[in-house]
Amino acid sequence: MKTDQLLTRRGALLAGAAAVGAAGTAGVLGALAGEAPVPVRPTAPVPGPETRRALKPAAYRLRPLTGYGPPRAPHAPTPVRREPLLNISGRGRTMVLTFDDGPDPRYTPDILDTLAEYEVRAMFFVCGEMAVDNKDLLVRMADDGHVVGNHTWSHPLLTGLTRKKIRHEMERTAEVIDAACGEPPRWFRAPYGAWNRAAFQLGAELGMEPLAWTVDTLDWTTPGTRTIVDRVEDGAAPGVVVLSHDAGGDRSQSVRALRSYLPNLLDSGYHLTVPRRQHL
Repeated sequence: MKTDQLLTRRGALLAGAAAVGAAGTAGVLGALAGEAPVPVRPTAPVPGPETRRALKPAAYRLRPLTGYGPPRAPHAPTPVRREPLLNISGRGRTMVLTFDDGPDPRYTPDILDTLAEYEVRAMFFVCGEMAVDNKDLLVRMADDGHVVGNHTWSHPLLTGLTRKKIRHEMERTAEVIDAACGEPPRWFRAPYGAWNRAAFQLGAELGMEPLAWTVDTLDWTTPGTRTIVDRVEDGAAPGVVVLSHDAGGDRSQSVRALRSYLPNLLDSGYHLTVPRRQHL
């Protein structure tokens, strides 16, 4: 084939492509200017074994990726309080059940089973030295919708420690909770209910609110299952925070007491749930 013929064919192809491109551009510009777009006929596919049917997009392709979209608003700075929160505000007859010192594989699973049976969420203030060997129970707490709070690493009397040691107790436990649950704790409870200025300040720096309690079951004294039940039911009221334990000794009475007073509270119209920070 001669060179001039090749040039002639190449020129014809380029001219045709330019014409199609010009027509498409004219259609877009015409639409923007309010004129009727110039119709462009699509080129029909060449039949043959290479022709394939267009695939429908998978559903997941239509969803935006998690990393895109507006950024999440940062958490507001946690206020430094002068005293712990004793009760929780909420609508109607709302109460909160809390359990300290765990998790303990001998008692915590039974408590979690009872809460799951009645679809009730609670708060567990865990000690790091217990949690580090029972991370599976932390995972279950989070998966069941419970709040996992910080109760220090070794349950010391904070008022007798330096600021450095208090921070160490808080941070070690926070790291264990974060690793197991996927987020750091947002609530903190001082062992023995002994708070001081350093505990409030350091807790706030770590993004935690201090929570005490309204009704103390004193279950750690093993007063008997019936006595624990009576203390909870007699102290029941809107906004009440109940303190019980799932570790730190023989907690079989606490397990049995929960099975008794929990359905009674629900039958009495109480809504047992966990607090939300923005409601405080």
